[in-house]
Amino acid sequence: MESKKGQTTISDKYLRDIILNFMIAGKDTTANTLSWFFYMLCKNPLVEDKIVQEIKDVTCSNESKLNNIDEFVANLTDVILDKMHYLHATLTETLRLYPVLPLDGRTADAPDVLPDGYKLEKGDGVYYLAYAMGRMSSIWGEDAEEFRPERWINNGIFQPESPFKFVAFHAGPRMCLGKDFAYRQMKIVAMAILHFFKFKLANGIENVTYKVMFTLHLDKGLPLTAIPRSY
Repeated sequence: MESKKGQTTISDKYLRDIILNFMIAGKDTTANTLSWFFYMLCKNPLVEDKIVQEIKDVTCSNESKLNNIDEFVANLTDVILDKMHYLHATLTETLRLYPVLPLDGRTADAPDVLPDGYKLEKGDGVYYLAYAMGRMSSIWGEDAEEFRPERWINNGIFQPESPFKFVAFHAGPRMCLGKDFAYRQMKIVAMAILHFFKFKLANGIENVTYKVMFTLHLDKGLPLTAIPRSY
């Protein structure tokens, strides 16, 4: 893609800038998603239990007795991560209800016509509310507002939806380049933490809400109490 811009060679500085932008773009987004993910686990302990069991089954941690977190993480290969279907479904369900970018859109670089016949001129902006779309029964069914990772599972396997329906990573040619990297990063963090700790909301907090920002931050953070998990 970058080569199409006319660059025959890529300097170290140019490559560094691309990688830096890639990493910075994924910093707050993955952190925010993991925060909402752990909040939803605290509200849905049965979902947490299923993930912990999946970790045991996939990593065979009962047999290997990986009680050291560094050793545990070192053994999280791509093969293992790809087998974590329920964890993948739970992260996706979190993003459905709490998309990192609650409002997103694009600008037309040429005149175009939308599917409903609306005409766009060059420079016109088209925006959509991912936060609202994730809660619309017309898109997700009558249980749209329920946190139910099972909606993504078929015969034990994660089943993705069209990116034009699940819009957390946008869709089309401008779809988020870091999608797979973000899932991989979040799975590793979630597995490492959940294998060794269980959590509950601190200070009796039952509900949290979001802070109005470009990305969907939790208002005032997420105070949690971590309890070592015994096996």
